[in-house]
Amino acid sequence: MRFVQDCSENWSVPITWLEYRVDGYAVVDHASASRNGEPFDALINRFRPTLPNGRARYCSDYMKTRTIHKHLKDEGWEEWDSFIGIRADEQRRASKFRANPNPKGKYETLFLPLVPEGVTSKVVGTFWKSSSFDLNLPNMNGKTMHGNCDLCMLKPKAQILSLIAEKPERALWWMNHEKEAAERCSGDGKYFAIDRPTYAEMYKYAAEQTDMFDPNEEAIACFCGD
Repeated sequence: MRFVQDCSENWSVPITWLEYRVDGYAVVDHASASRNGEPFDALINRFRPTLPNGRARYCSDYMKTRTIHKHLKDEGWEEWDSFIGIRADEQRRASKFRANPNPKGKYETLFLPLVPEGVTSKVVGTFWKSSSFDLNLPNMNGKTMHGNCDLCMLKPKAQILSLIAEKPERALWWMNHEKEAAERCSGDGKYFAIDRPTYAEMYKYAAEQTDMFDPNEEAIACFCGD
């Protein structure tokens, strides 16, 4: 959040801050933006008891894509170009967008400017090292384990377990939502992911053991720019 504000201040770029609301969205700023996942809580409550998961990622769709599109249409835009920060070393994700440059309709066209320029994670890392500000997150060989939604279900199991072990309270929000969903739902919708232990189990494992999962497992392709 601080990083977004730094971009605006250091580059003199106006940034419109949007947050999902059940009845639409709200325009906020660095001072008034939610800090504790309130928009996500509201979205899950709207779709309860089913949680977002790998097969139904309504979180990205509603909190990002639909919220942005609603704002643009409210501003009178009928067509626009969207630029997605997929890198040249993310070919699987790039191929998906190339195959469908108008995913939400003819009013939006997606562009991947980093791909034809050959910008990889190492190039990005070098850029930020020379900058006067950055995300201030650990960067290991061009990868930032702490990026995006902290314990997103699309991250590898070993990565999630490591992040929980580093800061156990990260798991509490996810644990509480799975616990509440389990009380109302009998199917797979009560989990953020069905191919791994629950967040409560990983929370417990993180305190008791290590190397539960393969540390070399690849992340599931994340299309949060959809």
